Amino acid sequence: MKCPGQDSRFWEPGAIFEAQCPECGQEVEFFKDESSRKCRKCGHKFVNPKMDFGCASYCKFASQCLGDLPPELMARREDLLRDRVAIEMKKYFKQDFKRIGHATRVARYAEQIVKAERGDPAIVISAAYLHDIGIKEAERKHQSTAARHQEEEGPPIAREILDRLGARAELIEEVCDIIAHHHHPRDEETLNFKCLYDADLIVNLEENGKENPLEPRKVEGIIEKGFLTETGKRLAREALTPPGVNP
Repeated sequence: MKCPGQDSRFWEPGAIFEAQCPECGQEVEFFKDESSRKCRKCGHKFVNPKMDFGCASYCKFASQCLGDLPPELMARREDLLRDRVAIEMKKYFKQDFKRIGHATRVARYAEQIVKAERGDPAIVISAAYLHDIGIKEAERKHQSTAARHQEEEGPPIAREILDRLGARAELIEEVCDIIAHHHHPRDEETLNFKCLYDADLIVNLEENGKENPLEPRKVEGIIEKGFLTETGKRLAREALTPPGVNP
């Protein structure tokens, strides 16, 4: 069955239109169901400016429906995927606002770190939202929230969520690998892991510091020895060191 929005039987006037090439200004004719067109004058390929690509953010059959997706849309697709991962995380935790809040704060720091360190935002932010997704099963099966139980129970749940959202296979594999050892860095780590690890560590230190504040010197020692990226260290100092205090 063809998507009704792309079926020409339901088209109205304006379904065929012209748009200016962003490179040379030449008028290029579009049919409303075309994801992109190539300018005959300069050869530039650009996205249909009037097409609603919302479904492409989660539908695993998007390429079959819309054809080959241009790079601009693929980037947008993964941006929208991250938003849907956040929604699925909140639905999974339901009324557990403490864990929803923790994951959301980790994702905020992760976004800052991955952009500065030039990792893969789709992988890092998806992992940030899902890094503790195994904690409920850890409590149910093991009556414990210990890190090793979270790491054991988390990947299958994350995989089911990401597969259902139509994430690419490479993203699913890397996100699940990060979740499976997110408290335990290996001797050699990927940049994406380091970004998530530092974001989670900042939030854990913030949360623990509310009940058991650490002296600035101890905080600085943790930052120097425990963090894996320079951006993570900088953000940790900004978040954890009181204004005007020299460590």
